[in-house]
Amino acid sequence: MTTSVTIVGAGLGGLTLARVLHVHGIAATVYEAEPSAEARAQGGQLDIHEHDGQVALAMAGLTDEFRAIIHQGAQASRVLDRHGTVLLEEPDDGNGGRPEVFRGDLRRILLDSLPGGTVRWGHKVVDVHPAGDCRQTLTLADGSTVTTTVLVGADGAWSRVRPLLSAAAPEYAGTTYIETYLHDPDNRHPAAAALVGAGAMYALAPGRGIAVHREPEALHIYAQLRCSVDWIRTVDFTDTATATDRVVAEFTGWAPELTALITEADTPLVPRRIVALPDEHRWDRVPGVTLIGDAAHVMAPSGDGANLAMVDGAQLGLAIAAQPDDVEAAFTAYEQALFPRCKQAATAAGHIVELMLGDRAPFGLVEFFNDGARR
Repeated sequence: MTTSVTIVGAGLGGLTLARVLHVHGIAATVYEAEPSAEARAQGGQLDIHEHDGQVALAMAGLTDEFRAIIHQGAQASRVLDRHGTVLLEEPDDGNGGRPEVFRGDLRRILLDSLPGGTVRWGHKVVDVHPAGDCRQTLTLADGSTVTTTVLVGADGAWSRVRPLLSAAAPEYAGTTYIETYLHDPDNRHPAAAALVGAGAMYALAPGRGIAVHREPEALHIYAQLRCSVDWIRTVDFTDTATATDRVVAEFTGWAPELTALITEADTPLVPRRIVALPDEHRWDRVPGVTLIGDAAHVMAPSGDGANLAMVDGAQLGLAIAAQPDDVEAAFTAYEQALFPRCKQAATAAGHIVELMLGDRAPFGLVEFFNDGARR
């Protein structure tokens, strides 16, 4: 019988896996590079879907805890053109299936649900290699090693575990999101607060977008550019004033109230190059190893990534619990469901990016919302 599962990465997928295993009486150890749960901010809000992310949390027995952290009203959406004209307005009527929560709050409830010591903080895995007899050896940054017969890579886009299974590596997807914030918007940036509204705002044109999420104390902003990786390399983002000028120049002809979301930013601009694995990424079975989350299927951001990672973790946990005496059978069953699910999600993610930044933007996204496709 499986006595312990080794998980690399304490993101949402790895923690969901550890929690579902714990619910079924199976121990797990999670190795995480960060020194503590509070080492860095965990990013902004996530919409957790009723058909996948919420199902995973139910499998983990955390539905009540999830409901307690929902940001009420944040499902409201509006779509604008580059002139600031509102093309679509969707209020949060409480009937949507994608409530918003902070990533950090979601991670906290998962961490709180695990036995003490499950996560080994400050344990950065720098190498993983086969050790024979279906074993794998993890080398940590301090030079120590860990050998395991049941290994799950939950360590993100640049996974150290993935090379055991696949030669694929993420590639630049042709889009960069440039992140910044406006703090205390209702008092310090009232015009921006009114423009964005209660939830999410998408101002779009072909190849360009400004996406904003209302958070309790801030507006979380992404300037979206279809651009070459070489263009990003020419911008010195350590010089905020110069970087701001370069980015805003890409939005020439846009309404000033929209570009003000960038020029009035309270934090430096941070470029986030979007990378993706092939839509049909899969691997042959390697004894004792599998992947979840971005390690398995990093894709363009579409609101699905965190949900998929949690579903991966929950489904893998259930598969192991169903066949604790035969991990290979459990991994095989999990992967047979994973591969088609992730291909479908990756294709859908590419479609969402095309609706937002393709030739028909912003009207393609408006039609998508009006068709009820998000619900």
